[in-house]
Amino acid sequence: MKFGIFYELQLPRPWNDGDELRLYQNALTQLETADRLAYDYAWVVEHHFLEEYSHSPAPESFLAAASQRTKNIRLGHGIFQLTTNHPARVAERVAVLDLLSNGRCEFGMGESASITELTPFGRDMETKREVFEEAVQAIFPMFNKVGTEHHGKYFDIPLRNVVPKPVQKPHPPLWMACSQLPTIERAGQNGFGALGFQFVSAEAAHAWVHAYYNAITKRLNKLADYEINPNMALVSFFMCAKTDEEARRRADGATFFQFALRYYGQAQNRQRPAPGTVNMWDEYNKWKRDNPEAQEAALRGGLIGSPETLRKKLRRFRASHIDQVILLNQAGKNTHEHICESLELFAKEVMPEFQHDPEHEAWKKGVLDGSIQLEEIDTQAFTDRYGKLAVNVGSKAAAAG
Repeated sequence: MKFGIFYELQLPRPWNDGDELRLYQNALTQLETADRLAYDYAWVVEHHFLEEYSHSPAPESFLAAASQRTKNIRLGHGIFQLTTNHPARVAERVAVLDLLSNGRCEFGMGESASITELTPFGRDMETKREVFEEAVQAIFPMFNKVGTEHHGKYFDIPLRNVVPKPVQKPHPPLWMACSQLPTIERAGQNGFGALGFQFVSAEAAHAWVHAYYNAITKRLNKLADYEINPNMALVSFFMCAKTDEEARRRADGATFFQFALRYYGQAQNRQRPAPGTVNMWDEYNKWKRDNPEAQEAALRGGLIGSPETLRKKLRRFRASHIDQVILLNQAGKNTHEHICESLELFAKEVMPEFQHDPEHEAWKKGVLDGSIQLEEIDTQAFTDRYGKLAVNVGSKAAAAG
């Protein structure tokens, strides 16, 4: 099992001078720490205009800085928005990061799930999938051909040679953002690694893994000429401390993350409030006061707890054959000191048990060569049972907005 760390670069209100500078510098220090401790991946999002939820509009710049302060950790776009970026600019930035990192770039792709982000770039929810798929078709020849052109519905690109080219041939490993079982299946069909940006139980993870690997092995339908990346990753809330109680006290940001995510997700069906008119941190604290049981339930979930507790939880995920667990530590107002201490303790007392897993490698080899057959998942039955977020947060802020 591989382990990644995940960054939205969240910054709840109130905002003071120097807060964004401190946020970025602390995050880079955390990546240095993770690299030293032999974590495998660092994933950084691209989001625009989402105020307290994410201050990460230029992941290529952040990852370029991280490439000069780390040696081994893989540096992942988690994800690059293909709907709000020109294909040639995407290919250029991915190649430059691959060069700067000496071949450590991971290329995650996505569409964006918010009109807050899409509308200013002239995109909409109805056509974003079409834009994404056309962008994929335009981008991949740029990585290895001397001259390419593309003439489509959304992009018209004359014959040009996109330079530079990436170190990894024919391109960095490919991933796609997924939040529900149908998009997990779609990632598998397209041959992309699946970045599961949803918080699911080990039981639900079993279904996601089976759906994904059945799609990539039995129903492969690539969008362009690229190498497939058969890998399944899931994000989990994370905080490791000496006791479960201490970990939960330190992990308050986990539920803020989900609260803010739901707020922007519900924004599709209502008018967006003017910038600066909603204090999401205040709304979140109101929700916590009104829903103490839901808050406690959320903090008992995910990978939040003592090393012993996290080992027990991870054994269940290992049994589901997850390839990578992505740890969400930087959320809400979780402190820099607690994040670093959590990374240190987890690496020392938990990671060694899971880093080398020949049983999983044998299982995966059997799945890919067809000697192991997996259960076919009933998508509708799964959605009926697991389709809702584990914690129903954000509804009051959405109503207020």
